[in-house]
Amino acid sequence: MDDDVATSAAPPATPRDGRDSRWERHRAERRAALVDATIRAIRTHGAGVGMDDIAAEAGTSKTVIYRHFDDKAGLYRAVAERIDGRVVGNVGAALGGAGRPATDTRELVASTVEAYLALVESDTEVYRFVVNRPLVDRPLVDDPVGGTVDQVTDRLTGLLLESLRATTADPSRARTWAIALVGSVRAVADDWLATPEADRAPRATVVDSLTELAWHGLAPVLATPTTTPAATS
Repeated sequence: MDDDVATSAAPPATPRDGRDSRWERHRAERRAALVDATIRAIRTHGAGVGMDDIAAEAGTSKTVIYRHFDDKAGLYRAVAERIDGRVVGNVGAALGGAGRPATDTRELVASTVEAYLALVESDTEVYRFVVNRPLVDRPLVDDPVGGTVDQVTDRLTGLLLESLRATTADPSRARTWAIALVGSVRAVADDWLATPEADRAPRATVVDSLTELAWHGLAPVLATPTTTPAATS
């Protein structure tokens, strides 16, 4: 009976071979290099870049690329995650002062809009590639762009909640406002980039317009309450 128990017991885990971890590290480095090459190809050929252009930039074949990413959608996801990380990082840095007094909320909204527009303007074709998905011919369940929007919305919600603590407003509104702000900035950015550069408004003007629109809607609620001075006899 004891022999039967010993035989049915799960075998001890096999220690990981150092070669496995080195291979995984090599694959990760190779994937990163292929993403770098894809971004360079996008900047050279535009958002409508094809797989042949990407393979040529990477100095390899499409077969090798698919070996690392399975298909075109996998490569798109990897590029989108790289760019989305920059978006979240830039916006997160702009919102880094969320602990400042509520009176600075307008400045934080402006700096957030500026951070987003500065990024999309500096890397226009890559941004278009991520938003328009030229390599993807089917819906994506795990939409990387949606994940980025959620992260930015979460950060902005935290900022608005911090500001609402100084008011009597309903804090449940914070996320609704954050979604509206993020959505409007993204929509304006898309339209702004679609405008021919010669006719495009300066980034500073767009930032100011979006901030004014947001602030005139938020200011009555987020403005720090003032205390009426006591009457003197």
